[in-house]
Parts: sequence; C-alpha cells; structure tokens
Amino acid sequence: MIGRPDPRIVSTVAAFCEYCRCHLDLSIDFPTQGTTPCPSKESPLHHFQHQPEISQPLQKAVDPAKTDSTGDWQVLHCFQCSTLDCSARVKIQIKSPRLRPEWVELLIDKRLIKSRAEKVIFENPDRFEGHGVPLPCEVLQTLGKYVSNALRREERRPIQPHNKKFLLCLGDPCSELLEYLGFVLKDDAWHPPQSDVSATPPISNPVNVLLEDVEKELHVLLLQRPDDEKRASKVQYDLRGVAEDLSRALGTVKSLHSQPTPKVKNTRAKLDFHDDLIRFAYERQLITDPEHYPYYLECLQAIAEGRQSEDLQTLVAIEASAGKVSVRDIRNAYKALDLEVDSGLLTDDYIIGSFQARSADSPRQEPDLRRALQIIGNDRSSQAIQFVASKTVTNYEQALSWLGATEDMDDNFVVAMYKVKEEENPAEENTARQAISMIAQHRKSTALTQWLETGVLGEVDMDTTQAYNRLQIDDRTADDELVLATFNLVYQEAPSQVDDLRSALRAIAKDRNSKYLHNFLNHGTTTSGYPLGEWPVGLANIGNTCYLNSLLQFYFTMKPLRQLVLNFDEYKLDVSLGSQVKRTVGSRNVSLKEVQRAQRFVYGLQNLFSHMIASSSAHVTPELELARLTLLSQPVEAVLRRRSMVDGELPSLGNINGQPVLGPLPPSIPELMTIDVNPIESQAVNGVNNSGGKQDTDTSSELTLLGNELANGVSDQETSGSNPVESQQREILENKENLPPTKAASERQSTPDHELKPLAESSPSRANQQHRHVETDHELLRPSSPKKAEEPAVAPPPTRPPPFPPRPQTEEQKKAVMEEVQFGAQQDVTEVIANVLFQLECAIKATSFDPSGEQIDLVKELFFGKQKSYTPDLRGGLRTNEQYFSSLIVDVASGPKEIYDALDGAFDVQEVEVEGSLRPQYTTITRMPPVLKIHVQRVQYDREKGSAFKSINHLDLRETIYMDRYMDSEDNDLIQRRKESWDWKRELHQLEARKLDLTKTELDMEMPDMLETTKEYLAQLAEDDAFEVPTHLLEDVAKAAVESREELAVINARIKDLTRFIGSQFNDEEFRKMPYRLQSVFIHIGSASYGHYWIYIRDFKQNMWRKYNDESVSAVTDISQIFDPEPGDRPPTPYFLVYVRDDQKDELVDPVCREVKEAQRPGPPDATMEDVIEDAPVVYDNAGQGEAATEGDWFKADTVKTQRW
Repeated sequence: MIGRPDPRIVSTVAAFCEYCRCHLDLSIDFPTQGTTPCPSKESPLHHFQHQPEISQPLQKAVDPAKTDSTGDWQVLHCFQCSTLDCSARVKIQIKSPRLRPEWVELLIDKRLIKSRAEKVIFENPDRFEGHGVPLPCEVLQTLGKYVSNALRREERRPIQPHNKKFLLCLGDPCSELLEYLGFVLKDDAWHPPQSDVSATPPISNPVNVLLEDVEKELHVLLLQRPDDEKRASKVQYDLRGVAEDLSRALGTVKSLHSQPTPKVKNTRAKLDFHDDLIRFAYERQLITDPEHYPYYLECLQAIAEGRQSEDLQTLVAIEASAGKVSVRDIRNAYKALDLEVDSGLLTDDYIIGSFQARSADSPRQEPDLRRALQIIGNDRSSQAIQFVASKTVTNYEQALSWLGATEDMDDNFVVAMYKVKEEENPAEENTARQAISMIAQHRKSTALTQWLETGVLGEVDMDTTQAYNRLQIDDRTADDELVLATFNLVYQEAPSQVDDLRSALRAIAKDRNSKYLHNFLNHGTTTSGYPLGEWPVGLANIGNTCYLNSLLQFYFTMKPLRQLVLNFDEYKLDVSLGSQVKRTVGSRNVSLKEVQRAQRFVYGLQNLFSHMIASSSAHVTPELELARLTLLSQPVEAVLRRRSMVDGELPSLGNINGQPVLGPLPPSIPELMTIDVNPIESQAVNGVNNSGGKQDTDTSSELTLLGNELANGVSDQETSGSNPVESQQREILENKENLPPTKAASERQSTPDHELKPLAESSPSRANQQHRHVETDHELLRPSSPKKAEEPAVAPPPTRPPPFPPRPQTEEQKKAVMEEVQFGAQQDVTEVIANVLFQLECAIKATSFDPSGEQIDLVKELFFGKQKSYTPDLRGGLRTNEQYFSSLIVDVASGPKEIYDALDGAFDVQEVEVEGSLRPQYTTITRMPPVLKIHVQRVQYDREKGSAFKSINHLDLRETIYMDRYMDSEDNDLIQRRKESWDWKRELHQLEARKLDLTKTELDMEMPDMLETTKEYLAQLAEDDAFEVPTHLLEDVAKAAVESREELAVINARIKDLTRFIGSQFNDEEFRKMPYRLQSVFIHIGSASYGHYWIYIRDFKQNMWRKYNDESVSAVTDISQIFDPEPGDRPPTPYFLVYVRDDQKDELVDPVCREVKEAQRPGPPDATMEDVIEDAPVVYDNAGQGEAATEGDWFKADTVKTQRW
C-alpha cells in the first residue's frame, strides 16, 4: 500500500546497474505547497503521468573526458501525479557509465596488463625482481584504492613515480583515465583530485559524484571477474540492493510480497494491489490517455488472468462486449498472419497476401485467420482488408474451406469434393467451379485446369505444400541434406509408400531447383563438388547401414589405425605357430576360429580403405561381407545361424510397415542380447575377477587355445559330413567361453557383497561399454604372405591335393549374407565398435602382455585407457580395482547437460553395497588413451509403458576438454577440490529436490502461490460469513506463504552459487595441462527404434569440419549445427563423441588420404566390388603346386571377378 509522504521533503536516491554500470538518480518533490498529496479518499494512490514537455531526450556530451557529472550521455524523464489535489513530481535521470570501454579494457585485458607490466620489469629488472604480472582484480583494486583515498582521506598524498604497484598495474598507459578522474601530474607525481572529504549525502560536489560513480563501477567490474581470480586477489566486495531506498523515496510502505502478475506495472499498479485499486488505475489511465485504450485493456486482461479474479474478468468482458479490442488481440492477429505489428512497411495488399499464404499453409486454421484479418482491418480502418475478411470464396484457403477439403488432399480428392457439393446443392455449381479454379491457380495444377475445360482430370502433380507435409517437414528453410535425411527416415517408416514419397521429394527439388536432390532422384547419389584428389570419398548405404558408414569413415581418419590396416601383413599374427601361442584378449583366451575371422575382417577393411584412397568416384560401396563381419559379433552370428536352421528366418526386433526395426537397441532383454560377452571391465587388471576368484588358467581351457585345431590334425572340411549332433557338440566345446551362460553360472558370478547402488535412477552406469567378444564360423583364414628368410624351414609336401578354387556366391548365399547384414544393422553403435576393436586385436601380434596375461598391442594403446575405483571396506581398508576402458558412458536422461557435468557422472563418488552396507566409491583414470571415445546414452526404458524411448536432451559440447580433473593423483589440492565438488553436488541435489517440492504441486502451482490463494479464499469465506475462519489461521497461512517464498528465493540463489562454484572449480591453469580436442561427432535423428546416422569429422590441418552422410561428404560452413540444440520433437542429437590428445592430433588424425587412380573401364558412378567369397583364392605355379594367394595376388586370381574401382 502507499503511505502519504511529507510534501516538505525532497527525497533523492542514487543507484547504479550491476551489469551495464549505468547510473540512475531519482528524486520526488512537491513544487506546489499547501496541496494534499495522495493517497486520499478520492485518489487512493498516486497516478503518475509522463511529462514529455519537461523531460529531456538522449543527450550526448561534447567531450566526455572533460565532463564532471554528466557522463557520455544522459536521459531525463519527468512524471506528474494526475490527481488535481496532489503536486507530486518524480524525476528519473539515467546516465552512462563513467568508465569508457577503452579504459575498461586497459584495466581488465590480461594481454594489455601483461604488456605494460613486462615493459616496466624489462626496463628495471633488478628493482622488480620477484614481481610478476598482476591479475585484473589487482589492477582494479589498485585504482579503487586511489579513488577511495581521494574521496575520504584528508591527507592528500600523491602517487609517487617510483611506486611499484602503480607502475605494474597502471603506469603511463592509464594517464588519460587518471586525468579524467581529476588527478594532476605535477613534479612527476600524480596528485589526487580536489574532492570534499567532509561531504555528506546527498552529495552535490561534482568531483565527489564522479569519484563515487567510478568507485561503484570498479566494484561491479571486480564482481564480474572469474571466481578463481577473485579468490586469488581476496575480493570481498558486496553490492546492496536499492529497492528499499526507492520505496522510501516514493513514500511506499513495505508490504507482503506476492507473485508478480504480468502487465501490472503497465497499469501503474503495484503487485499487491486490491482489485478495486487495479480498477481505479485502469479507469484513470483511460481518462488521462484514451487514445491508447487497447494497451490498457491488454494489461487488464493479463492481470485478470494472472490473478484469476472474477471481478476483473467481468470488467474485461464488459469492455469486450462494448467492442473494445486490446493490444494483445491486435498483436495476436498480426502474429497469426506472421506479420510484425510495428512494421511501418505493411500495406493492405501485403497483409491480404500474408493472410492468403497462411491460410494455404494451415487450412484448418482458416476461420481463426479470418477473424485475425477482421481485427487488423478494423484497427487499420481498411475497407479492402475488411472486404476480404468478410468474403467466403475469394482465395485458395476459402476455396478449400468451402469445399470441405484440406491442403494435403490431392487434385483427385478435390474434384470428388466438388461433386459432393454439386449433388448436395446444384444451385452452387458456379461457386464450386470458382473454388476449383482458385485451387488450380494456386497449385498451378494443369490437371484441374484440364478438368475445368474438358471435364477430364489430367496427370496430378503434388503441390509443394503437400510435399513438405507429406515428408513431415515443418521448416521449409531446412537445407537439402536435412530434407534428404528426413525423406530416408520417413521411407524407413513406410517403405511401401516410396512412390508417393519420391513424388513429394521431386516436388521439393523442383521448387528449390536443387541439383543435389535431383541427382539423388535421378541417379541415387549426390555429389560434393570438390576435386576428388583433395576430398574424402563417401560410402554408399547398402541397406540401412548409415551408422556403419559413419563408423568406417571415423576409423579411416585415424592415421595409425589406417596404416595398420593398409600394412596388415607387418602386424598380422602368424597362426602357423599353433599352440605355442597363448593369448588373452578381453580377459579371455582366443580361439583359432576367432583369429581367422578377425584377419579376414581386417583384409576386408584393407580393401575398403584402398578403394577410399584410390577411387576415381565420389563414393565407394562397402562389401556385404565386410558389413557382416563389422556389424555382427561371432556369438550373434552363431545364434542367427542356429535359429535360421530351425526357423528358416532370421530373428527380428520387430517391424514397422514390414521393415525391420533399426537403430540403437533399447535396454530390453531380447534373447539374442543375453549372450555373455565378458567385457574387459569385468576383470581386474591384476588377474582377479569381480567375484574374487582367480582367472581360469588350467588345462581345461586348452581346447580354445590357438593351434589346438591344428594339433588335432583334422580340418573343419573333413568333419563337415559328421553327425549334426556331434558337430554341434564339438562347436560347443571349441567355443564354450562364447556361449550364453547358464542360469546357474550367472547366479554364481553375481557379487551380492559388492553390488553397485546408484545415487539416483538417472545416474549413469560405471560399467562402460567394452569388447563384444566374438566366435567364428566354419570359414578358412585368408592366408598370410609368404614366409621370410628367417622363418622356419618349409613344411613337407601336403598329403592331400590342394583345395578347389572358390566359386562365386549363389543368389541364395548373397541373400543370406544380406539378411545377416540387415540384422546386424539393428545392433547398437557401441556394440559394433566393441566388435571392431576386438577383431582388430585378435588379428594382430601383441607388443607385450600385462601381469594378467592381457595382450597389449597398437589397438589397445591407441583406444584403451585404464580406470581405478576406490572403495573403503568395513575394516578400514581401501579396495581398489583397476580396469581397462575403451569408451566412457555419459547420460542425458535427467535433462540437458554440459559435457563436464555429463562426464562427472562416471567419476563422482557414489554409494555401493559392500558386505551388506553402503560404502562410498569413486573412480579415477590411471591412463588416458590418445583417442578418447564417449558414448552418449540416449536410449532409455520407460518401465510404465514397457518400451524404449530416445532422450533428446541437449549435450553442450566443447571443442576442447581438459581431463586433468579425472586423473589418478596424489595431489592434495586436486583431491580436496574433488571433495568440495562432491559436497557441492550433494547439496545441490538436496536443494533441487526441495525446490521441486516447493514448485511442483498437485494443483500445478508453486507452494507460495498456493498458500496465498488459500489465504485469499479463506479471507473471502470469512468476509461472506460463509464459514467461520479463525484469525490465527489466516495469519499462519500468510506467514507460511511468505516463508516459503523466501525459502525458494534462498534456494534459487544458493543453486546459482553452487552451479557457479562447480563450473569453475577446475578452471585454474594447473588443471588444464591435459587437453583433448573434439574430432568426431556421431549424429542420430529418429527414435529409439529407427533413424538415420551421419558423422561430423574435424580436419585439424585444414581447420574445418566435414559432414559425412553416406555418399555425401560436404564442408560444414556453420558449426552451430554441431554444437547448438536443434528445435523439434525429433531433432538430430550427438550419440557418440571422439576426442583426441591435443599434442598428438596431427599424428592421430588425417581425414584426407587420396591417390586417385583412373578407372580401368567405364562403369556406373559409384565404385563397387563383387561380393567377397568366404575362402581365399589359390594361385597355381607351373608345377601345379597350390599356394595360398598373397596380398598382391588377391585381385589377380582368375577365380575372382572384379568391377571397376
């Protein structure tokens, strides 16, 4: 409420903005004595009106450096109370900041500070020995001290020229600033300005005003500095709010707070006004300013809705019944037609055209759009607009509405609707034909035009609007690549409608005149437009394998891995050593079959990489066999083949319109995915597994060791005719570690005494995705290169003839392989990556072995790191467990996150169950891999619905991240900061939970609002004598509302502080010594069960990003598409990230590796090779001796047919 001020007192308040540093001076006086100031019976409060005749617009100073109290610019606004008996006048003067931008830069720019400090030190090194470059906080504090002394010290001590602090922080470059502040250079010393140190508020001395303003601005600049810098400089300034002073100057009395209601201020009303006061303010505004009544009516509408006040809503209804229209109604009308209400360039024709266009885009909204047009016509007093708004069939939208048709109906249906209208009322035939004519003109439909002329409907073309609607594209400005990706996505959902979808895409391509889309429609491909020798090639999609293509492109850009693949014979494991080799990959022994399959996979990868380097086409086609080996791990492949023999068809995750479900697998339990793959993290590096037992190293595992099959002296071919039951038993024995565990075995492997208990349901799992171990099928290993001189002597001649040369695959074989590839396309990206890494390790020689016998090789050194968990036990000891990891899993299920926030979830302390009690556990990294992979866990499971869904929450990426904070270290400072961060996060979690209690209620209201509404309801009951309400109850509810609002304010402030503390905890330079640069971003668009993948890859040498989208490889001109969130309910989101060590990025990453070779013969635009046959070719010498083909012979054998590269 408003208290009556004393008319003899002039109140003045000086304030400043803590963000922009502008200054505000407010004063209120009563120039006419003897008057009765508000409030009074007739005028319950002041009603101030702006006085433009005595206000002063923006004024700029001629020479800001010479001004004392005006600044660079100033604005004066004057207001007068409109009540006749009150002469209250308010003046508000806003002034620019005193410190100009160039001066602020001198004070806070680290580069400038460093330059002038180093210059001083260089000129006199002995005198400044031990002094460093000051922080910006120190510079600001130094200047602030000089200003404060000039304001308050009677002893005016000059700043001496030899003052070290002055020279390091300010010096000669700041002379202009010091002169502006009034300092005078005399006898090489700076003498302070002549201020009045005895002055008391209100201060009128211009020098004092200037110095006080500058002092406050320096405080603002100090508070805006980073937290670590403020801690180092011991900044302790705090700013006091000015709200209380302003209230006192205006004569207000502190009252209960209430929830702000929109538009209250625009009726010149306070937040806690009674409805009667709101009505008074509204009516007063209409009396003093009737021209702008729509604006005040809008304010009244907002207040009535915000308060849910029946009295005010009744007043709004009365005004509306009188034909009054609010600014909101006018603004919404313009907005409905996609027009800027304040634009002075709008003509009546333009508005009418916009109405017609919007009606065409949204035919169902045509009645609402017409009402909007009517409001605009009335507001503009335009007869032309009013005429169009009142007509029924004058445009395309009206024609559709009159016929009862919609925009997505094709021409055939429009003619059918015409016939229905004609049959219902033959008298309306002319109107109906006019409607058809308008539709034909708008659609430019030759079919409808022909029907009007001949009565026969011509060939129907899809309208552009229909085309966008058909492909479910809301944004017509989307680029061609996104249009094509959406087309593929819709096609996956409904492949039977491909003709209709292609018609829609063709209409869009024609409307855009898009060469890119036309190339796809005509040739099934797109082109990049870059020179082939200087640009990477794309990869053709061979059947829902878009993420396979993204993965292959990523591996190709990894230079060490590409060199390993291209020079595989130098790294290949020599399987002829037989049982002499004993190897462990992924914490288990590896069989010969697995090595055979793995080496065939690497050779297939080698063939593809060679194509990608030498192809003269813009893209190449991966072979089906390579896709099968990449997408399917051996356990999955074995199960598929066993099922196919029984059922005759491959298992599926389901289908949509007859097509298999694709994309990331949900966290459900399909039988196929329950195969125990023994991820490497499940075994400790020291050779002890999670259950506490030693690894199995007895002779029972020898059946799976390398060379055991050779020792038996019997080949797979020789046993192929055996009894099927015996063959299956033998396969079980040979691959026992790869088969699904029995229920009993699973139970024995559980660890009830050490079960992980996440802090919350959204907490990410610590078990990072690793190897998916594979087994093999009955397939021959591709032979290695001939033995070198130092290898053992040649074996004796074979006792049986050489094998027959392989034969081309039959159509049935190709179909079977394709079916397996299609099923493999349903596997999760991380499973495929694990399968690739496992096969690469199986195929190559070890460089060493760790204490547990785990193989160390180039792949492990490149892609694998180690992490260690720490868990205190009940006996005061500390359990540690060190494990390999190939990728980190981060979770965005709980909401949008920043990359560090997401990574913290994998390393922060959490509770685990140890011997029946919960104990804290945290994880660190003991070894960082050069290539760091991060899996963004987006597929979540809705237990209530029993289905998977994809989280589309945004992950805020950074081009550079620093991993120092996660490293295993004995640095006490790092350990202490981790503990502080954990404590802050624990407090933040509790505060957010409490905030949720205060803001989310069953009534969909915040607790303070609910309590205030309850109090008002109880007060109304008491006033109406409808119910006896105890007085103390009203007081208790009001008190609870105030307390809950104050608690919520405190919580919000603390959450803001904690978020800032956590975000800046590791910003110091000492924790930024291990930078990793973002190299690849896998993108997925779609849902949990289907979608499309592409990948962005960074080229560090050329300082650019490229987008690899199947056949298309294009330059990224706007990186916001990588880093910024996309709108919509199905946006593209990052799914997998790759970071590389900054100091090794040039050695690790090489996206462009091209040595283009001319084609041997003409052929289609894409380079393909005939399906790879399972057995290696055999080359015969003159003596008829058969020898396995070498790498050079692979494409020479007569039995292998090749097409153009």
